[in-house]
Amino acid sequence: MLLDTQVTTKFKILKPTNEVFEAIVDPVKIGNFWFSSSSERWEQGKSVTLRYDEYEAEGVINVLEAEESKKIVFSWGAEHGEETVVTITLQELDNIRTIIEVTESGLREDDPEIVNKMMGQKEGCVYMLSSLKGYLEYAVKNLSAPLIH
Repeated sequence: MLLDTQVTTKFKILKPTNEVFEAIVDPVKIGNFWFSSSSERWEQGKSVTLRYDEYEAEGVINVLEAEESKKIVFSWGAEHGEETVVTITLQELDNIRTIIEVTESGLREDDPEIVNKMMGQKEGCVYMLSSLKGYLEYAVKNLSAPLIH
């Protein structure tokens, strides 16, 4: 049996596509809902260092494509030998609503942990998009911060 080795998640966000796009590519804004920090603006051809302070982790993405208010494509995971490609597309429903779709492809079909990895990636995407929605629609910031015990 062949598995579809991509994971897709969609959300509707009640903001125009340009605001959704900027929240992702702007190194200051992204820290409010996804990564703790981004070394620079996400632009085609750039390698951007992302940091997750709560996990004491850092990674590099390679921005393959960035089309203003429409699409962002990047690869990541190469440093761990598990490079995948993430495509973020923005569909404007009208000037105040956007459908954002995130698809991650390139997961290895023969990996014995593929189901767990796909579930983990889907869970991460749902969390990120929920946080993005909270940030853009309700101005809730620092959603990526760890819980205080």
